[in-house]
Amino acid sequence: MKIVTIRTAKANLSQLLAQVEAGEEFILARGKTPIAKLTRYVAPGPKRESGSMRGEIDIGPEFFDPLPDEELEAWE
Repeated sequence: MKIVTIRTAKANLSQLLAQVEAGEEFILARGKTPIAKLTRYVAPGPKRESGSMRGEIDIGPEFFDPLPDEELEAWE
């Protein structure tokens, strides 16, 4: 990961952004002190909604029965 000073970043912002789009990452520094990390933006995925599978899955009453001893022992 390359370290780029703020002065250099200001002068070459378009080129830096093109490199970031290509997958590179940069550390922005004031002198020798790191300040920020410049990385590609990744949009968050769609928001998950509770109950979106309602009516598509059927869980019978046997689901709530106690597990057999040998299966319980396998979890320990």
